[in-house]
Amino acid sequence: MDLDNMTRRFLMGESKSPSVHSYLQSLREILTSIRPSTTTDARRLEMAQEQLREIRRHTRKLNEKLMRLEEQVKVLEEHKE
Repeated sequence: MDLDNMTRRFLMGESKSPSVHSYLQSLREILTSIRPSTTTDARRLEMAQEQLREIRRHTRKLNEKLMRLEEQVKVLEEHKE
């Protein structure tokens, strides 16, 4: 592990940005910490949590598809050589 290189990338703003999963996790934690004061707010919060579950499901499917496509590209590149 090259700490000098990691520090340089961090200072230059080249460090990795958070993943989609990190954003979803953070949003989920925020939604679970909210305490609705009315029934309407409770329903809205429930809908937001359901939509977040759907987003997580779609994200998983997209990641699986991306991995399959990357494998296919790798195989095609091997046959090309």
